Amino acid sequence: MEQPEPSDRSWRDVWHEVIFEADTPAGKAFDVALLAAILLSILVVMLESVEEIRARWGAWLVAAEWFFTGLFTLEYVARIACSRRPWRYILSFYGIIDLLSILPTYSMVVLPGAQRLSVVRSFRLLRAFRVLKLGHMLTEARQLRRALWSARPKIAVFLAAVLTIVVIIGSAMHVVEGPEHGFTSIPESMYWAIVTMTTVGYGDIAPRTPLGKGLAAFMMVLGYSLIIVPTGIVSSELAQSALKPITTQVCPSCLAEGHDADARHCKYCGSQLE
Repeated sequence: MEQPEPSDRSWRDVWHEVIFEADTPAGKAFDVALLAAILLSILVVMLESVEEIRARWGAWLVAAEWFFTGLFTLEYVARIACSRRPWRYILSFYGIIDLLSILPTYSMVVLPGAQRLSVVRSFRLLRAFRVLKLGHMLTEARQLRRALWSARPKIAVFLAAVLTIVVIIGSAMHVVEGPEHGFTSIPESMYWAIVTMTTVGYGDIAPRTPLGKGLAAFMMVLGYSLIIVPTGIVSSELAQSALKPITTQVCPSCLAEGHDADARHCKYCGSQLE
């Protein structure tokens, strides 16, 4: 099917290209301006959380937050309006993130301070990969996602084994050390086991008896040994996966990304790529 002439294109097609694509000057300018607005809005939220700055510039920061929220609300509505299948966008990853980025500010009307949750907008910066033509990074991200998904059974077994060890050692420490040394319950002792195994070592709970110290030493050595296991699992899956380079183009029908560089049709819905 031939591409429509510019004069035959509807307003929805024109705005879809500007808002969802980064392959045209207008689309790239829109995305660059959007990324700048996201960065500024996150900065406003961070500054508003500082008491000294809030005491002096609080009203201005609140006004700026409402300005950016209104801007992002218009953008969200525009994305829905120019989508051929609005619900595909609304229920997509970016659609949900776009909605969550504006809800906290509206929520602060009934829940003061909720606007600080607007830092979820930082997820929207992932669009920078498309804007800056970093298609190769999208390929790497896709490869990592597939590796993690393929490794999920091994990771689940690993986490189950770690949880089992934590329960056993935590219970043993509760019996060995007892409440007088801070191990007041099995959950509290499990907390100590997790902190020790991960080599964090807060020091708020520590064994006092020789047997307890021996178990603690065992947990420390075991923790160092287990650190490399998830890395090895994911590295193995990454070594087995090989993907073709992908583009930053978005399907106009289903909004799917990650198409092969030589693709002419969407591999998810079959629509022609513009």
